Amino acid sequence: MSTRQSARQGATDDLSDKMRSYMAEIYRLVDRQPESAAYTSTSQLADLLFVSPPAVNRMVNKLGELGLLHHERYQGIAITEKGKTVALRHIRHQRIAEAFLVKIMDMSWLRVYDEAQRLSRGLSETVTQRMYQMAGKPAVCPHGEPIPDAEGRIPPVADEFLFGVEAGSSVRISRLITREFDRLQYIEALGLVPDQVCEVIHVAPFNGPMQLRLDREYRIIGDSLARLIRVERLD
Repeated sequence: MSTRQSARQGATDDLSDKMRSYMAEIYRLVDRQPESAAYTSTSQLADLLFVSPPAVNRMVNKLGELGLLHHERYQGIAITEKGKTVALRHIRHQRIAEAFLVKIMDMSWLRVYDEAQRLSRGLSETVTQRMYQMAGKPAVCPHGEPIPDAEGRIPPVADEFLFGVEAGSSVRISRLITREFDRLQYIEALGLVPDQVCEVIHVAPFNGPMQLRLDREYRIIGDSLARLIRVERLD
C-alpha cells in the first residue's frame, strides 16, 4: 500500500458522523435509481438533506478526495466500493436501531426512522451488536431493507420496483424505499407492507395506474407510489 493510500485509509477511519451520514444518504439515493443508473445528482442530495447546493458540493469534494465518491461533470456523483463500505456500516447502525425501537421499545414503524437516525449517531459496534441480539437478530429493518453486517457487506437482494412488473405476475413486497410518514401511513392503509403477497391484475399504459389483488381485496395505485415499493417475483 502506498503512502497516499495509507493516508486515505487512516482518513476514512476518522470520518465525522456528518460525513458518514452523507455517505449513507448518497448510497440510498443511488439505490433508489433504476438498476442501470449508477449516478445521482448533487441537487437531489441537497433536497434530501435540506442543505444548500454549495454546502453539498464542498462535502462531495471532500469525500471525493478520500476516494469515497466519484464526481463526473454532467452526470453527477457515484459511490466507490470503499464508499459503499463506509455507507453500509453507518446504515447498519441505523437499521438495527430501527428494529430495536420497534421490537423492544414498541415504537411505530411509521415514525421510527428519524428517531433511529438520532439514536445511531455515535453508537459503537459493541452497543449496536447488543441491540441487534436483543431485537432477535433481524435480517431486515421494519421497512424491509436488508441489514448489512459489521464489515459493511450486504446480501444480494433479487427484487425490483413494482412499477416495472407486468400484469399477471404474483409478487411479494420486499421493501419500501420511502421514510416519509404520510406516504408510509397511506401504504400501510392499503396493506402494501413488507411480506405482503399480491397479484398484478392490470397495468395501464404510459405510466398509468396499476390494479393489484391482495387475497380477495383489490387496490389501485399510481405510478409514483409503485416507484416506492420493491417486490420479489413469485412466479
